[in-house]
Amino acid sequence: MNLKGDAVKANIPKSVEKFMNDITILCGEEHKEWALNFNHSFSNTLETTLRVHDDRTTFLLTGDIPAMWLRDSTAQMRPYLVLAREDEEIRDLIVGLVKKQMIYINLDPYANAFNESENFAGHQTDHTNFNEHKGWIWERKYEIDSLCYPIQLAYLVYKNTGYTKHFDEEFIKAVKNTLNVFKTEQNHETSPYHFVRDTERHEDTLIRDGKGAKTAYTGMTWSGFRPSDDACEYGYLVPSNMFAVVILDYIKEIFTELLSNEEIANEAKMLRDEIQEGLEKFAKTKNQQGEEIWAYDVDGLGKKTLMDDSNVPNLIAAPYLGFCQAEDEVYLKTRQTLLSKENPYYYEGKYARGIGSSHTPENYVWPIALAMEGMTTNDKSEKERILNHLVETDAGTHLMHEGFDVNNPQNYTREWFSWANMMFCELVMDYFDIQIEK
Repeated sequence: MNLKGDAVKANIPKSVEKFMNDITILCGEEHKEWALNFNHSFSNTLETTLRVHDDRTTFLLTGDIPAMWLRDSTAQMRPYLVLAREDEEIRDLIVGLVKKQMIYINLDPYANAFNESENFAGHQTDHTNFNEHKGWIWERKYEIDSLCYPIQLAYLVYKNTGYTKHFDEEFIKAVKNTLNVFKTEQNHETSPYHFVRDTERHEDTLIRDGKGAKTAYTGMTWSGFRPSDDACEYGYLVPSNMFAVVILDYIKEIFTELLSNEEIANEAKMLRDEIQEGLEKFAKTKNQQGEEIWAYDVDGLGKKTLMDDSNVPNLIAAPYLGFCQAEDEVYLKTRQTLLSKENPYYYEGKYARGIGSSHTPENYVWPIALAMEGMTTNDKSEKERILNHLVETDAGTHLMHEGFDVNNPQNYTREWFSWANMMFCELVMDYFDIQIEK
């Protein structure tokens, strides 16, 4: 497949214009600021981040960084799935992204971000054990979710449109690579993967000569980095393992009902059951009230962290990912704990309250986390409160940012961050009961 095709800028399809108008009508006068931000964000992704190559694959910039993240690109396109049901042009853009993601996974399933061409941009001086396609790779921080998100998107295309032609040989190869990495990283101590960056920021590198903190076998699969691209404190990142359970069910369904490959279906089921068992056995801790809740990451040796991060998958996102119901008892206790001062990254201030990250300064909360908080509650008034806060704290840009100061929203990080924009859009859609079929 040609990776070097010329890119063309996508025009705004008529279905997108109509949808933005429909949202504007739904928002009405009462929530006209929601509509203003929605329209800016929903069109911004197509206008500024999307490149269609001459092989009909789709490349998405994350925003102000000239690279494509497997995670971010899925979240950037996900809200358009509701339009893809009726608009083949939108469907083909999303299918093109799936195809691009699968190509990248097959270049290197341990990489999290890729260049648009073999231009050797990005972090080329990192010390890691792979050089064959180095010029394509912006960054090689291994994160479970980088493999989960593209498979999720491929599955959601099928569920929302009925389209199946993207389940091709490239997809099958990417699934096999994903299963192989997940299995390899169940025993990370014998894995060939290592990663070291010459930096003073310890979150950007792994300890123990690039192997990360020591782990014991649990059945879960190891991750070097969080969805924030910050290093895991311990190796088994619980929300990412939850996500892995979900997409392994997707793989089983695809290779049972659509592609009829018993070997892959059985392998996915076995791996899913092992990870689920590991989560139940090793991934829970106690809050200050002595209640059993989910830990954020663990090592299988007794060490656990009680926290949550802004980036998805996080623990708050468990129902959104499809791991559990929003009413699940352990989830609700976990959620209550994480939306309190027990979570070291939970901040409250004059203008907002919510979850931040080690990736941004203290007292900075993330619109992504606020949007996820809204999409995992059944309380419509809470969704409304969060949407109001999001538009009130955009520093007059009518777009979302990475993080902002709870006491002064004029202070923020990343002016152009497409993932956050589209999470806001998805929350607006959720408020008006416009759902993506899962």
